[in-house]
Amino acid sequence: MAEDRTGTDETEAERALGSRAPEFVKARRALHLSWQVGVFVVGLAVVVTGIIMLPLPGPGWVVIFGGMAIWATEFVWAQLVLRWTKRKVTEAAQRALDPKVRRRNIILTAIGVVIIAVLAGIYLYKFGLQMPWKIKDQ
Repeated sequence: MAEDRTGTDETEAERALGSRAPEFVKARRALHLSWQVGVFVVGLAVVVTGIIMLPLPGPGWVVIFGGMAIWATEFVWAQLVLRWTKRKVTEAAQRALDPKVRRRNIILTAIGVVIIAVLAGIYLYKFGLQMPWKIKDQ
């Protein structure tokens, strides 16, 4: 395994839980508490922005996980949530690469495309290229 600058294995560094604040910040209780409040506020702003982006155009989930990553620099609970999420995403990606699952997803996608094409064809046959809100009662 590769070693980082401190001589510990990378997996040990990944598993270390707790604050990643600089040592001079951790040495002073009031400064460390202020640091944690600042990290929490910044992380909260990023998470709230991500939540706002969920129904709007934008990468909502990516921004939410970015806020969680900010929190994970200081808070053990956020580090544990990110580890759990990473594990679940990796498992889902492995399942998605399964040939049976891929074949099923391709078939379902093809069926969905055919249904949408048929519905669009029926609409065009009946109404032409008019927008739905401009169609008058017939």
